[in-house]
Amino acid sequence: MISRSAVACLILAAAGAASAFTAPSAFARSSSSSSRTFLSASSSSTESFDPLGLAAEFDFDYDFDFDFDFDYDFASSEQQQQQQQHHQHQQQQQQQQQQEQLSQVAVAKALAAASVAWGASSSVASAAAGPDWGIFEGRTGSLLHPVTMGCMFLLSLSTGFLGLQWRRQRELGDEIGALRKTLPDFGEFRSAGAALEAAKAAEGGEEEVDASAVAAYQKALPVEKQIAELADERKELSSKGLRDKHYNQGALLAFLGTAFAIEGPLNTYARAGKLFPGPHLYAGAGCVVLWSLAAACVPFMSKGNDTARSIHIAANAVGTGLFGWQVLTGWPILLKVVELTKWP
Repeated sequence: MISRSAVACLILAAAGAASAFTAPSAFARSSSSSSRTFLSASSSSTESFDPLGLAAEFDFDYDFDFDFDFDYDFASSEQQQQQQQHHQHQQQQQQQQQQEQLSQVAVAKALAAASVAWGASSSVASAAAGPDWGIFEGRTGSLLHPVTMGCMFLLSLSTGFLGLQWRRQRELGDEIGALRKTLPDFGEFRSAGAALEAAKAAEGGEEEVDASAVAAYQKALPVEKQIAELADERKELSSKGLRDKHYNQGALLAFLGTAFAIEGPLNTYARAGKLFPGPHLYAGAGCVVLWSLAAACVPFMSKGNDTARSIHIAANAVGTGLFGWQVLTGWPILLKVVELTKWP
């Protein structure tokens, strides 16, 4: 049989276990300090749990010290970490949103600055049409370009004519030299006329006269006359200083023509606030380019380069043609300027 003491021990153990697990859910939610308090209360309740009345019969000292020192705060600490991570994630999202807002504000400011600059440029363009240029915007400044360019056209014709005369002066020397090579030998005489007179005088004397020589002298008379005429023409041309005049007028044409070719569009912009591309403007730009090409050929021409001379002449010829076309296309513009402007 089982002894009474063994039965008592089993009953006490069952009572302690039952008292320890009566409220597990409340035990898990409490803190470590409340757990120890609850356990001590449970142990005290086990002392009074004696359904068979054995405690009075057997005097046992069953001080069971259930010291459950467990830390049940791990769930709450994990929740705190999750909350902190969630809070940090929210802060990062807020910072990203702030950065996006700042970037949007910067883009808006840039667009506003661009619009302000565009408006300022538009206001400047519109202000250019206003009375801000003084006399250069009135009829005086507006007529300065057409009058000057008209004079430049006449100067261009004069410069071209001087260039042709200077070329003629240089070519006369070659022509005279070629004609002199066709003359016979006059012996001691300097001209065909003197040699022919001497031959005629010798016919009545004792000396024999070469008939072929007399015929050559007679044939040389018109050649000598032509040479004399060419020499006189060359002397006359050389007395005019054609080379220096042509060079000086060409330099003046290149300078003033280029300067007022630029002044014309500037004056148009001052009056209207914009330019009007068309045949007149294109012809003026072509003239400036051809003037530059002609001027670039001068150093090579001074060294006797015939190719540079041909390019120089061709550039000036085409430039003069464009200049004439510019005058024709500029005449209607001149009439409109006179109509729309006032003195001064």
